[in-house]
Amino acid sequence: MLIITALAISKAKHAGFPTPGSSSCLVHGGRFDVPLDAGQAGIAATIAGVAAHHSLPVRAITIAYAAALQESDLQNLPYGDRDSVGVFQQRPSAGWGSRHKLLDPIYATTRFFAALAAVPRYLRLPVYQAAQAVQHSADGRAYSQYAPQGAAMASGFSGRQPHAVWCWYSGPIRGRSRLSAAETELRRTFGRLAMLRRVTCQGYQWTAAHVRKGWTAMPRSARQSAARLGVAFG
Repeated sequence: MLIITALAISKAKHAGFPTPGSSSCLVHGGRFDVPLDAGQAGIAATIAGVAAHHSLPVRAITIAYAAALQESDLQNLPYGDRDSVGVFQQRPSAGWGSRHKLLDPIYATTRFFAALAAVPRYLRLPVYQAAQAVQHSADGRAYSQYAPQGAAMASGFSGRQPHAVWCWYSGPIRGRSRLSAAETELRRTFGRLAMLRRVTCQGYQWTAAHVRKGWTAMPRSARQSAARLGVAFG
């Protein structure tokens, strides 16, 4: 069983095995599982959250993941080709925004989705063509290799496939909880939402309104920022 599981995980493109004792995440896909480190998972959750904020379909998330995996391996890079930076390697000189703004994954993702929504019939295009219409890369077909992985991740992080995303941390979360910072970050990602804090449990209680709106990516986003913000969930 362990060998079969390892082989399934190894089929995920451009993703290595989680390191024992490290903070890692795993997305359970239909055909294979996708291992991510905590930083990649946090960015993936942010992308899904921004899509939820703007009521975009899962297909849009798949396209964004394919682009981000090809451009940065889902990392917020402070460097790139010429003046490219960030998750999508957007260029300030190409009108995407200032370098400072593009290093904010929420801003960069919002700009990506705005450009994607302006592509005629983008939902009917192959993933690589839709991504290329936004990115204008030298080789747009390179995005196609990440379409299956992007689809598996989009299904999990959007909440379409329940209980598909799992994360664990190398040790207990210590230090003072930054609940206000966590709430601010979630509101920036998902928009204005009612949120109930449970300070005694160092976490959040998700209201029924979140479930009705289908924003199941919201607790995932919070969990993947838990270690950085000192927030534990009970």
